[in-house]
Amino acid sequence: MSWLLLCSHLLLFPSSSSFNFLCHHDENSALLQFKTSFTIETNPHCDDESASKTTTWINGTDCCSWNGVTCDTVSGHMVGLNLGCEGIEGTLHPNSTLFHLVHLQTLDLSHNDLSYSHFHFKFARFLSLTHLDLSECNLQGEVPIQISHLSKLESLHLSGNDELVWKETTLKRVVQNATNLRDLFLDDTNMSSIRPNSMELLFNQSSSLVSLNLGGTGLSGKLKKSILCLPSIQELDMSFNNNLEVQLPELSSVKILDLSHTNFKGPIPLSFTNFTHLTSLSISGNNLNGSIPSSLFTLPHLTCLNLDNNDLSGQIPNVFPQSNRFEELELSKNKIGGEIPSSLSNLQQLAYLDLSSNLISSQIPDVFGRMTKLQYLYLADNNLEGQIPSSVFNLTQLLELDFSDNKLEGPLPNKVTGFQKLFELRLNDNLLNGTIPLWCLSLPSLVNVYLSNNRLTWHIHDAFSSNSLESLYLDNNMLQGEIPESIFSLANLKELRLQSNNLSGLVNFQIFSKFQNLSGLYLSWNSQLSLNFESNVSYSFNQLEELELASVNLIEFHKLQANFTNLDDLDLSNNKLNAIPNCLIETNHLTFLNLSQNLLTSTDQLIEMAVNNEDLAELNLSSNLLNGIIPQCFSNFQYLEFLDLQKNKFHGTLPSNFSESISVLNLNGNLLEGLLPKSLSHCKYLKVLNLGSNRLEDKFPDWLQTLQDLKVLVLRDNRFHGPIANLKIKHLFPSLAIFDISGNNFSGFLPNAYFKNYESMKNVTQMGGDSSLPYMDIRCLYYERPCTDSVTVTTKGNVLTLGRIPILFVSVDLSRNKFEGEIPNAIGELHALKGLNLSHNRLVGQIPQSMGNLTYLESLDLSSNMLTGVIPAELTNMNSIEVLNLSNNHLKCGPEPEQHHSPPSTNNIWSEEKFEFGWKPVAIGYGCGFVIGIGLGYFVFLIGKPRWLVMIFGGQPKRRVIRRTRVRRSNGSTQMVQMS
Repeated sequence: MSWLLLCSHLLLFPSSSSFNFLCHHDENSALLQFKTSFTIETNPHCDDESASKTTTWINGTDCCSWNGVTCDTVSGHMVGLNLGCEGIEGTLHPNSTLFHLVHLQTLDLSHNDLSYSHFHFKFARFLSLTHLDLSECNLQGEVPIQISHLSKLESLHLSGNDELVWKETTLKRVVQNATNLRDLFLDDTNMSSIRPNSMELLFNQSSSLVSLNLGGTGLSGKLKKSILCLPSIQELDMSFNNNLEVQLPELSSVKILDLSHTNFKGPIPLSFTNFTHLTSLSISGNNLNGSIPSSLFTLPHLTCLNLDNNDLSGQIPNVFPQSNRFEELELSKNKIGGEIPSSLSNLQQLAYLDLSSNLISSQIPDVFGRMTKLQYLYLADNNLEGQIPSSVFNLTQLLELDFSDNKLEGPLPNKVTGFQKLFELRLNDNLLNGTIPLWCLSLPSLVNVYLSNNRLTWHIHDAFSSNSLESLYLDNNMLQGEIPESIFSLANLKELRLQSNNLSGLVNFQIFSKFQNLSGLYLSWNSQLSLNFESNVSYSFNQLEELELASVNLIEFHKLQANFTNLDDLDLSNNKLNAIPNCLIETNHLTFLNLSQNLLTSTDQLIEMAVNNEDLAELNLSSNLLNGIIPQCFSNFQYLEFLDLQKNKFHGTLPSNFSESISVLNLNGNLLEGLLPKSLSHCKYLKVLNLGSNRLEDKFPDWLQTLQDLKVLVLRDNRFHGPIANLKIKHLFPSLAIFDISGNNFSGFLPNAYFKNYESMKNVTQMGGDSSLPYMDIRCLYYERPCTDSVTVTTKGNVLTLGRIPILFVSVDLSRNKFEGEIPNAIGELHALKGLNLSHNRLVGQIPQSMGNLTYLESLDLSSNMLTGVIPAELTNMNSIEVLNLSNNHLKCGPEPEQHHSPPSTNNIWSEEKFEFGWKPVAIGYGCGFVIGIGLGYFVFLIGKPRWLVMIFGGQPKRRVIRRTRVRRSNGSTQMVQMS
């Protein structure tokens, strides 16, 4: 055959391989063009195997053989395209060649980044489509009404496109036209414009729906129980619609039901027990109350139950099912008390158990021996006591164990037979004692160990060894001696917390560079520990983000040479530093800087350090020897939330501008002068403002009243003057809890409008038996950091500096001014007050009877005024009072009540020790040096409530005739007065 003839033959009869191509040429080209319109990146949220489809799309090969492509074997048309989790990035345009594939029946573009492309109406061209998945694609705009043309849809997934908006008419047409629709997942799209009452019209024809997810769609209003009575529904999720009030629908066929965070109110309905097909029930994060019905645990197929974060109370029912079917049980964050029932051991299939954040007390029962499949066990934040039962340490499948925040005590076992798969161990905040066992730092899979806030010790010669351990929290224990050398063999350690122990010895800082992945090092508050820094060594801490070395005797710290490229948090407080090493000045990522309680004198280094770190959120330079004018750069960082410069020698005026992000500003105890900058009124997030003990001279800053979040305002001991205007502002200081303007020259009447509007001072929160008060320091709570701010107050006759501010400490101090007029009756509405000081003013009139309503008041000082009239008997209602000072006024007692004689006693003197008062003697007297404490003594002890000064302090009143009390003269001397 000639060459010409051969070429003609090849043109007329293609090779067998090309002749057998199933894919249509136009669809092949369309798909290749579609690929070139995007970039392909690795999706970190998807498996590596899923992001490899388009690598097989090669020109000249059969597109029906490409990964992610499905073709009809007869027609050759492309009917399926699966590019889920492919890592596609780019915009989907209306002219995209994707819309040329009109024969598609299934299309999956989920978990790609379509760069907030609009949901184009051209999707309606896929008339044969039965399955469409565009979830997590960053689509935006309105869902086109043309999507309702896809009448063959059986599955529609649009989840996670939070800027995708539904109109009521569009959703109605989609549901009505797609009569075979089984799965509808619209969670985290925007359905806020759809009325709940219209949903019955939307879904009343959806007899085919099997799965419906409307979670997090912004639905609001009241959803009637008849609206979602879908006959075939098996999975229903309405969760995280916080403004939607849900009533329990009639769903006899449902298997998975999630109504969490839907404003579900009242007790758990008993009608739940009619849902006999339920396998998973979640009604967490609602307003459910009452006890947990025992019938809930008898549902025959229930394997997952989540009731956490409600107000459920009572005991856990001791009626756990005998069928061993439970796999997940979560009852955390309620008010469940009592004991853990022993019948818990029946749940042998249980893999997940969470009873944390309840009121469960007593000991943990030894019920875990038969629960061999348990993987997650959480009993944290309860009142559990005693030792941890031995059966816990035998669990071989356990991955996470959290018994933190209880009262567990005793030693940990030296050896364990289980825990070989344990990933995380949380036993912090208990009363555990004894030696830390080797297994805590040697188990093969253990990554995080939290043993903080216990009473544990260690053997410094123990050989710790672990290639998996990353976080080790041993702070606030009873660790003594040197840091064991073997701890530095934990090669993969990222976070080491040893602060607040009794560690000692001299440690070369270089040794910590052995931790190549170290991100957090906490050694603070080990006063016997010393860190040495050599000048000829340069350390590498490229991964270090948090370094806390407060109170650890930094020897030759100025010689430190290191690379801290990622340092975010630096605490060097309570040392004796007078200079900062250059390597720290050069850092540029700091957000938290604490150099308080040192010997720093110059601001030059600090200015350079601050300028280099423009993202500072916290700057604490308190209790140093800094002087001069406060640098403007200290106050105007864009993200600055906490600025503490107290107890220095700064003078001059305050900076002209402060960061609008600031929440805590403490300039107490300096030599500042001049006016308050009105720019503070723009600091809308300000919670603590302490300008006490300076030389500021101004009128009362009325513009501060507009700060809705202000909780602490201290202007004491300055030169403020003039009256305080009673402005007519609707919400005046609504959050204020500490108001101290004592030691100034304020005059005029007391600010009656303030007392009427202090909303936070009117509300009393019961603490029950919890002695560990929470604190108002928002900075500490948000960043989970040690609290370092403080405020000085006068309470119970003493000047106190509160290192942290209890939420319930509510105080008003207007003393040492020139206020006049009467005490307003409205002051009796401040029911949460703990301290009230109006002394050393020019107040007249009578003590308001309404003060008797201040039953939480512990300290009341009205001394050195010109009050007159009878001391109101209502003051005897103040059951918490510890210090009462009414001296140097013109008060008198009421008429002497009828005396009650008692049988004689062998002990005829009432002493302070017999009463067990525990407080300074009550000082009540009169001006002009005339003491009539005897009359008041009769009033107090004989008025009919003689137990007032006895019972509230734990003493028992004793009947006797001779009584003795102490009164104070106006000149400060005291006199013991005997009454018979």
